[in-house]
Amino acid sequence: MNNYYTRACNFYFGKVSKKKVKLKNSLPLNGDPLISFDYIEIFSRNKKKKINIKKINKLPKILKKKVYNDLKNITKKKNFLNLNFKNSPIIMGILNVTPDSFSDGAKFNKKKLAKAHIKKLLNDGADIIDIGGESTRPGAKDISTNVEWNRLRSVIKYLSKKNCFISLDTRKSLIMKKSLSYKINLINDVSGLNYDENTINFLKNSKIPFVLHHMKGTPKTMQVRPNYKHVLLDIYDFFEEKLHLIRKMGIKHNNIILDPGIGFGKNLKHNITLISQISIFHSLGFPIMLGLSRKKFIRDMSGSNDSKERIGGTVSACIFSALKGVQILRVHDVNEVKQALKVFKKLNFN
Repeated sequence: MNNYYTRACNFYFGKVSKKKVKLKNSLPLNGDPLISFDYIEIFSRNKKKKINIKKINKLPKILKKKVYNDLKNITKKKNFLNLNFKNSPIIMGILNVTPDSFSDGAKFNKKKLAKAHIKKLLNDGADIIDIGGESTRPGAKDISTNVEWNRLRSVIKYLSKKNCFISLDTRKSLIMKKSLSYKINLINDVSGLNYDENTINFLKNSKIPFVLHHMKGTPKTMQVRPNYKHVLLDIYDFFEEKLHLIRKMGIKHNNIILDPGIGFGKNLKHNITLISQISIFHSLGFPIMLGLSRKKFIRDMSGSNDSKERIGGTVSACIFSALKGVQILRVHDVNEVKQALKVFKKLNFN
């Protein structure tokens, strides 16, 4: 039997959306009547079709049951410990205290520089600060736990005294353990919990919320001719299988964020497919995060109009993702993205 997948599509916004939801002509995405949809796309590995939500009852019995179960996840309000998605997308500001990250390496790897950047990120309106001490750019080599922790320790200590939501970007369970006394709110492990075999047990025992991220390979190898049978469905299956394992290992809470890992073992075509059809992941029932900021796909798409910080491409991709219901955007340029989202919402949602 084929596996089937459900993707919400044909979205409405603002007053138009609220009216359609009230008349039951569309369904609210993530429980928000300000963004709704009236079509779904049903996928299998070898075919797909779009249907109006009012025609779901005409589907075969088994498929209809699957679609209705997916719709429960797509339409339900997503709750998360100490995060409020009422005015989503919320913004995760990036703080790399590394000498070699792909865009901002060596800019904030001194305590004084990191502290100044924390203040800027918070003043600009970051809802989350994501701090990392190891570069996971394409081609990056592993570093030791001691080196990573020495980069992080004093900055995390300073950050913990601020009234903010702190995300720790690390693949190592020992770094996670060391961070617990510093009020860390979220673990962001780009390896998809695959790098360190002790990570899942740590997450089980600590009950700390975490990001389930997809990466094909390792930072050193991930961009060496990445390939998939069907990138969208392969990553969906990865999430589904990993969530099943997580439950089997005894993690019962729902404070989990899904990140399909733009640029982590994906070529341009893969990235475009994931971003353009990102709404398929709503049917897994968890908030979605995207890291789009300054990434290579922007250069590949913009050609001669590429720029050093790629703010235009980042803003464009972020607004597109917001219109697909993505709840969290991980970015370097917090003020510019917040500004763009505010203006766009005022023009489009009122």
